[in-house]
Amino acid sequence: MHFSIPDTEEFSDDSGSTYMGYNLHINGAFHCTLRYRQLHHLHEQLKREFNTNTLPYFPSKKILPLTPNQLEERRAQLEKYIQLVGQDSSIILSELFNGFLLCAQHETRKMFECRVVGSWEGGEEVELEVFLMNGFRVPLRINSNECSSEVLEKVCRQIQLPTELIYYFSLFLIKREDDGHITILRKLQDFESPYISQKSMNCVTRIVLRKSYWDPLFDEDLIQDRVGLNLLYVQTVADVERGGWLMREDASSRATGEDTRSLLASLQARGAKKEYLEAARRNLHRYGFVHFGPCVCDYPRPGTPAVVSIGPREMVLRITVQDEHGAGETREGVFKVTRMKCWRITTLHNKREAGTRADSPPSTSSSSSSSTPSSSSSSPTSAGQVGGEGRSNSTCIPQFELSFEYLLSKDRLQWVTLTSEQAILMSICLRDVVDELLLKRNGGSPGLGLDKFPVQPSLHLWSKGSEKSGKWSYMRLDGSMMTTGLPSRVHDNGKFVDGRTNRPTAVDTTSGGEGTAATKNSSSPSPSTPLSPPRFVANTLSPPLVAPVENDAFEGIGDEDL
Repeated sequence: MHFSIPDTEEFSDDSGSTYMGYNLHINGAFHCTLRYRQLHHLHEQLKREFNTNTLPYFPSKKILPLTPNQLEERRAQLEKYIQLVGQDSSIILSELFNGFLLCAQHETRKMFECRVVGSWEGGEEVELEVFLMNGFRVPLRINSNECSSEVLEKVCRQIQLPTELIYYFSLFLIKREDDGHITILRKLQDFESPYISQKSMNCVTRIVLRKSYWDPLFDEDLIQDRVGLNLLYVQTVADVERGGWLMREDASSRATGEDTRSLLASLQARGAKKEYLEAARRNLHRYGFVHFGPCVCDYPRPGTPAVVSIGPREMVLRITVQDEHGAGETREGVFKVTRMKCWRITTLHNKREAGTRADSPPSTSSSSSSSTPSSSSSSPTSAGQVGGEGRSNSTCIPQFELSFEYLLSKDRLQWVTLTSEQAILMSICLRDVVDELLLKRNGGSPGLGLDKFPVQPSLHLWSKGSEKSGKWSYMRLDGSMMTTGLPSRVHDNGKFVDGRTNRPTAVDTTSGGEGTAATKNSSSPSPSTPLSPPRFVANTLSPPLVAPVENDAFEGIGDEDL
């Protein structure tokens, strides 16, 4: 996870008293607004659930009101705290941590709609549409505070996908560009509600069901089932029509590009789904890769335009190199994931929607590693993320840098940096590739998860904490408490796992927060009007605070292996 608290906002409660809210962003997108005492309450619960020595320093309370300098210091300290906590897999897999973030998102959205729209539309039950990649609509009735895995299970039950195949898939938030192409904004995670996350976007988006694994060998598990086969088929057809994959035209292939197109069109017309998938795997270059928009990289030289693709074991950079005559030549650079020692994300606020000169120097926000086993992918913030409380149009639009340290030769490591609005999504994909490599190394699969996976030390630690406390509570913005049920499961490698038995369990419904809205004089647009993000109050950005985390799949090599 990539956490940041880039700005703060002042609110007033029902009594007229003011308080400071800290706007928490996760994976590049606004998630919720929190008070200091909410984070302090979370910290106290984490101390009871986990070893106190593993928790980072939490900023102390102040008796007197904070000065502007003290406020900025606290913002930076809270940001560093949540970033360090986010690197502990035993914490971020716990229901305590995910439940806290889910409740905070729910309360923030409710406060926002009550203030700006005048009412809260997310009642006990709401309607949500999930789409397959061929446009087929799956209507659902859900609770607005249900997390992503709960919604995923409902979708899969409705389309009659066998239980053992559910976690071969995930829910993704996508948007359609003006030219008709589809952009994957992010993979929806268990710390968020799909209903609220989609509602918080001020551009037209869809929630779609897509496969969430990387290795094409896992296709065989889906092909044996009628529904699994159809889901894989419609996604492959959609991706082929989108044009992301290249037709093989090398000497080792029997089919040229035109032959492949004709073959696939013929098989599609006949409805030969298995044969279509086999032909796609055999003849499509980079089959199963995720393709990203144009970016800029510093390899082989700074300012090089590139297009990034990420697949089962590698990242591919297609770069354009100018020769001495000025002619461009396209080349591919292949970076194996197992040769990436570590990577990190840095936020560059170098653009604003209004009020900032284009030639102003960029400022750097806090950086966090994304190679920690955790949840999520991220959307570009320019895709229209709406925050909780009504920020002005002068909000800066950040660019992100993904930097990874790559083993070029036996004794030579080099940093490679990509600058892109989709950098966090790239880092999440790399993290998922690493998780899958480790899962396969230990004999697991996306559907079976920990049925075949050794028990993680973090699960033992989390289990002991659960037995010790029994329940956890969420502090609302107004200071009132909401007690939740026993945190008896975690989500690891695509499976919910009982903290006491380390076995997959059914998904239960989590209670949502019923917060008291903060009040402030503001205009109330109609519900159909796109809502502005929270009012931008302060944006004093700090330098990188969190060191990159090592890649668990990194392998030492000799020169002969390069």
